[in-house]
Amino acid sequence: MSVLTYTEAIGVGLLQGVTELFPVSSLGHSILVPALLGGHWKQDLDVAGENSPYLNVLIGLHLATAFALIVYFRRDWVRVVRGFVSSARERRIETVEQKLAWLLVVGTVPVGVAGLALDHLFRTALGKPVPAAIFLTLNGLVLYVTERLRRGGTGRRRAGAAPAPGEEHLSHEELSDRRIAKLTFGEALKIGTAEILALLPGISRSGVTISAGIFRGLSHEDAARFSFMLATPVIAAAALLKVPALLGPAGDGIRGQVLAGSVAAFVAGYVAVKFLTKYFETKTLTPFAIYCTLAGLGSLAYLTLT
Repeated sequence: MSVLTYTEAIGVGLLQGVTELFPVSSLGHSILVPALLGGHWKQDLDVAGENSPYLNVLIGLHLATAFALIVYFRRDWVRVVRGFVSSARERRIETVEQKLAWLLVVGTVPVGVAGLALDHLFRTALGKPVPAAIFLTLNGLVLYVTERLRRGGTGRRRAGAAPAPGEEHLSHEELSDRRIAKLTFGEALKIGTAEILALLPGISRSGVTISAGIFRGLSHEDAARFSFMLATPVIAAAALLKVPALLGPAGDGIRGQVLAGSVAAFVAGYVAVKFLTKYFETKTLTPFAIYCTLAGLGSLAYLTLT
């Protein structure tokens, strides 16, 4: 039977916290890295392995990453919750806070429904190293095509836009919320639908939603911000649905490791989102596209030729 060491749990926690938010696929890396390392890492950290505790560990780590996003965007979430409550009470959508709240609700619906229906199937049927390597390569190509098609486009030019008259007093975050709130509900639905692709191991949740946001006219900065906020309830809900498993027999012998890994995932996730929100103010998806393509092809060659 597989076991889980504290070293493995912390290592996977750091990996998950970073790759969940970087547009490089956390699930793909969680499958590929142990397979490439081999030895007890490959045995213990096998999503599809019989009696493996790894999937339960990943559940705890996802919850920690969602918590990091909530803490980082706490002011935004206060505005979103306030907007949702006021909109429901007054039965109207007029303010930026109200519009942003409902954009997030609409964008969350597609992946929520698909996740309940397809998550187990995708993880068991495709949660293996070779499919993960293939999808990671495809993820890189998606990011590259996004940059090629949008080079010099409206979204890129909008990134450094100066505040409009009367908006000079607003914070950087509030200005971003105003730009995001210009999306239509149909556009938010399309961005949320793109998130379904992230159920495939190797396809990045943030990568596909940032790409979809860019195609809908958002700047890289605003697309990343909307992507991270859109991911928060999805990651948290998926984890909370399965956390009871860790409190039962499935969590016996690994709760300490899960706690250690979750702390590592929280720290890594917080640092990652802080870095990326600044990074996308001026930079693009291209470096991540190159990395995913090369890492995917390299992993595929190694796994099929050795």
